[in-house]
Amino acid sequence: MSDLLQRLRDRGWRLTAQRRVIAEVLGGEHVHYTADEVHARAAERLPEISRASVYNTLGELVALGEIVEVTTDGRAKRYDPNAHHPHQHLICSGCGAMRDVRPAGDPMAALPEDERFGFTVSEVTITYYGRCPDCGAGPDLHGRGPKG
Repeated sequence: MSDLLQRLRDRGWRLTAQRRVIAEVLGGEHVHYTADEVHARAAERLPEISRASVYNTLGELVALGEIVEVTTDGRAKRYDPNAHHPHQHLICSGCGAMRDVRPAGDPMAALPEDERFGFTVSEVTITYYGRCPDCGAGPDLHGRGPKG
């Protein structure tokens, strides 16, 4: 059973067939599907599932804090089920593949006090960009080669 599905069960969230299959689709490491990808994968398991059910369920899961909506570089929103596991993202600038990464050190400590301008920093989001092995030699999203 996926971590997300177990969390939803633990909180007593009503698991209809549609909600269950969406949670199952979002299970696993390095899952960052768009809503359309979630719908396509869910429809393989439950052909009658509607696009509206997927969008509504994703919205509910984001509101509950059970998944995180990730938007990068003007691409479609992606949904990350690892909301309860601190991590950052590594994104391929060629194809957009996304992986969860857990860098060493405290990212809060990387911002010196004199650079906080009186802000009380509550969270840090760092996104790493690079080239995945499949895109290593081709142009990136901006038409640049591997050396940019």
